[in-house]
Amino acid sequence: MTAQTPQKPQTPQKPYTPQRPPKKKRWLLRTPAADASARLFCFPYSGTGASMYNKWPDRVGPAEVCRIQLPGRENRVREEHFGTYEALAADLAPALLPHLDRPFGFFGHCGGALAAFATAHRLAELGMPVPDVLFMSSQVAPHQGPYGRYLTMDETGLRGELERLTRVMGSEPVPDLIDLGLGVMNADLAANRAYRTPEPVVLPTRIRPLGWRDDQEVAPERMTGWEECAPAGRCARTVLPGDHHAFLRAPDPLVDVLAADLGDAVAARAAQ
Repeated sequence: MTAQTPQKPQTPQKPYTPQRPPKKKRWLLRTPAADASARLFCFPYSGTGASMYNKWPDRVGPAEVCRIQLPGRENRVREEHFGTYEALAADLAPALLPHLDRPFGFFGHCGGALAAFATAHRLAELGMPVPDVLFMSSQVAPHQGPYGRYLTMDETGLRGELERLTRVMGSEPVPDLIDLGLGVMNADLAANRAYRTPEPVVLPTRIRPLGWRDDQEVAPERMTGWEECAPAGRCARTVLPGDHHAFLRAPDPLVDVLAADLGDAVAARAAQ
């Protein structure tokens, strides 16, 4: 009689559960309009989100204003912070690519200028379209940083700055929201401290450094290093009336500069 080989009991199969696709990251507050002649992508600065541009018009000259939302804040508060500007740029550059099919610019103020520059740098590295113009407001060039008193402030000082900024934007500070914003600001400032290029990075685009006459944070004369980040003759610095937070109101002198430069970009593309 042949011995039967005992068979192993079969493990019951688990019922198939369809996996949800990963939630798409929402980098823009709204999908850009198809009828805009140009686009202006606006980067929030340290401790804030896309709502900082709420007082801006939806169009500046020929360009639609496209408000960028970074992870870890506002409607993306449950997402992990981006960590470094290089990591941010690596995620953001390909996400923006479908919307870079016409003349476009990047606007960034203070820490937001560094995020915008890092993203433009990554686009250039990948061989993707680069901004027709970079508007760098109230920030030193990356090879001259990090710079700014916020970078050395303690928690009490940062809390006071967030409360002041909240009032500048037209609201009264709410302690729980200030606590949340403080965490975001600390992470953003860490990214700022870590971002420095060892030498000037020259991007194939126009750069428009924007200083503010009464800015107590970054004096306009500290912004001359941007000339080393653009091809010869393609950097023109402008000093506007106002203080460090004047840009929040989209004052006419600022809008005029943005509209003129983006209008030139549209005309230059049309002439090609």
